[in-house]
Amino acid sequence: MAKQLKLQHSESVVMHAASRIYAAYITSGKVAENSEDEWIKRSIREAVKMAVATDSAVVSDDEIDSLGY
Repeated sequence: MAKQLKLQHSESVVMHAASRIYAAYITSGKVAENSEDEWIKRSIREAVKMAVATDSAVVSDDEIDSLGY
């Protein structure tokens, strides 16, 4: 049975970043057979870490508007 996913926009953005990170690990030869899950989880953690760092460092237009600037 196929699973249906409905990702929120922010989840989709993190998933896309994680997939690029994971692809880089595959291309560099780091992902051995039967270790895919470990590398996928690592890629997701790194993508989330990057997203949090970006959110902390950048003030978006929406955030400026909501702060009354």
